[in-house]
Amino acid sequence: MEEKSCKNCGGKEFTEATDYMPVKPSKGSFRGAQKIYTFCLKCGEVDTIRLDNPEIFRK
Repeated sequence: MEEKSCKNCGGKEFTEATDYMPVKPSKGSFRGAQKIYTFCLKCGEVDTIRLDNPEIFRK
């Protein structure tokens, strides 16, 4: 895996965290997917956002 650097500050250390609100296919849906953020530990710039369970959006 290649070592990435932050586009904002050049930092090399990244970590992942989640949000408390899941993304849902519809307003009334009970199922959701957690957002996983990968961000720079030096400045907080978010590098990527991905979903842990994107299959729930397939029809």
